[in-house]
Amino acid sequence: MGWIALAVLGAGAFVLARVLGVPRSLSSFVGAALMLGAAGYALQARPGLPGISVSPSAHAVEVDPGLSELRVEMFGRHTQAESLFFASDALIRSGSSKTAIALLIGGANANPNDSAVWTALGSAYVANDGNTISPAARFAFNRAMQLTPNDPGPPFFLGVALIGAGEFREARKWWMRAFLLSPDIAFRAQISERLALLDAFLASPMGRDAR
Repeated sequence: MGWIALAVLGAGAFVLARVLGVPRSLSSFVGAALMLGAAGYALQARPGLPGISVSPSAHAVEVDPGLSELRVEMFGRHTQAESLFFASDALIRSGSSKTAIALLIGGANANPNDSAVWTALGSAYVANDGNTISPAARFAFNRAMQLTPNDPGPPFFLGVALIGAGEFREARKWWMRAFLLSPDIAFRAQISERLALLDAFLASPMGRDAR
């Protein structure tokens, strides 16, 4: 099983290197590192030892599949960003939000003008920080909106983050901006539906006292 796990990790490392845009000239270094790890495992591994149950260091976070699909529709399919979306979502679901952040930072460094990656990074920070809008999350969302000021995606997902943080009235402002930026796009109806639900909540007795 140890060798199988090592093979899976090796394949994953090469895929991640491609996703993050590691030049082919550096592939030999990646291969050398993996071979060194394999040699160390062969010399020192003790697969016969009993396993130890370890509690996860972070709580898993539920990722709304509907929002994940909408994000792909907004930012486009078959892109490098889409691969990062799926990988970071899986990490966040498993409670590895810090690893998801590291993955997305690597994507942002490789493609600093990709607003989709910056948007996903903002959402990952929010998930890691317990649904709070940290300065790092705000910076990532603002960077995405600076890069593509006419794209509805970044303000919409900033609104999603604000909803999670309980800042409903500010969230409405950003969702309305996203709605106005998407007059002829198919997912405008989805934004409109969410706006209507948010307005209904804000008009309710509970919503009147909300932020």
